[in-house]
Amino acid sequence: MAAQTYTTTSFLYFTRKERRGTLFLFVLVALCCISPFLYALLFPAHLLMQENDVAPLQQLAIKQAAAYKNDQQRRDNYQPYDYPEKQSYTRYATDKKIMGFNFDPNSIDEAGWKKLGLRQKTITTIMNFRNKGGRFYKAEDIRKVWGLFPDEAERLIPFVQIEGNTMAEKSSAVFEKKKVISVMNVNDADSAMLEELPGIGAKLSHRIVNFREKLGGFYSVDQVGETFGLQDSIFQKIKGMFSISGELRKINLNTVSLDDLKAHPYIRYQLANAIIAYRTQHGRYEKLSDLRKIMILDDKQLEKIAPYLAFE
Repeated sequence: MAAQTYTTTSFLYFTRKERRGTLFLFVLVALCCISPFLYALLFPAHLLMQENDVAPLQQLAIKQAAAYKNDQQRRDNYQPYDYPEKQSYTRYATDKKIMGFNFDPNSIDEAGWKKLGLRQKTITTIMNFRNKGGRFYKAEDIRKVWGLFPDEAERLIPFVQIEGNTMAEKSSAVFEKKKVISVMNVNDADSAMLEELPGIGAKLSHRIVNFREKLGGFYSVDQVGETFGLQDSIFQKIKGMFSISGELRKINLNTVSLDDLKAHPYIRYQLANAIIAYRTQHGRYEKLSDLRKIMILDDKQLEKIAPYLAFE
């Protein structure tokens, strides 16, 4: 088969049908471009605004001009408002003269408090405090009144004169004086005795007793500080009030069960299991040094639990 050859003319040649289509497309594009001009020439009446359409636009233009004129006049006549100076806040009525006179806050009545310039709500607070047995022991106690502003308290303090102030100060000193507690044996003290210590409530006192019972007694005062929930700051305050005496409840390592051994606060399950396993494999424990053969037990931990161990 002979190979077909192509020339430049072959690629640039258009058939008659293609030429007609191209020419029609050009004519169509040209008509689209000149159609607005042809429309203006053929239908000039549509480009002219009717008289009825002009009137509303004229009225709108007149209204806009008037609005602009009024706005301009307002701007020309504007004067900034001169705000009055902000007055400083005062708690006292300016037309009411505050009287200052000597008074006893433990006996003065409501009328007297009003003359001193106090608000009714503050007066009610003071009267309720006194009706419930409250008492002012010194002039500075005025500052503690709920709702009394600091400047009010400072204004009233120079006028305070408490009758029998010497006795009141003595009563206040007795009331505020901390209870004097003698040194107690921490191994014998019950929860009621511990509760009297400063910073120790019912919950902490029970925790100390429960911790002591689980241990088998304290051999050092520092052990009390290990009680759960006891803050070190509180422990340091009460540490000097404890003494240590009495025998500890000991654990016989040759007869104790795994459950009883792991119940001790200083012996975890892993250590208890290792102690029982060693006893099963090697027989009785004869002395404390036998425990050193248990790999997971270090010297520090052994020293901690040694006072509670027996080898009967």
